[in-house]
Amino acid sequence: MADNDKRGFASMDEEKQREIASKGGKAAHEKGTAHEFTPEEAREAGKKGGEAVSRDREHMAEIGREGGEASHGGGRSSGGSGEQSQRGGSSEQHAKAGRQSHKND
Repeated sequence: MADNDKRGFASMDEEKQREIASKGGKAAHEKGTAHEFTPEEAREAGKKGGEAVSRDREHMAEIGREGGEASHGGGRSSGGSGEQSQRGGSSEQHAKAGRQSHKND
């Protein structure tokens, strides 16, 4: 759907949406109708979210590549010749490691 097809809440910028949602959450807490997660419920919700994300292997491989590039400058030497640096490895190696780390999930 194109941006100009949005109406109402959906047409607002993200910051305005957050502001309105925050007010709604605060009002629900004041009224006593908001759900407050127990530590166990929060743990379960986080676990389910992590499982859902990790099922998408390509997404996880991309995360691994981005993480490797951020922490090791892409694993490439600054000379641009394609040489590997002494540490970090290539983005392909990071992606492979990311896929392998989820084999037993």
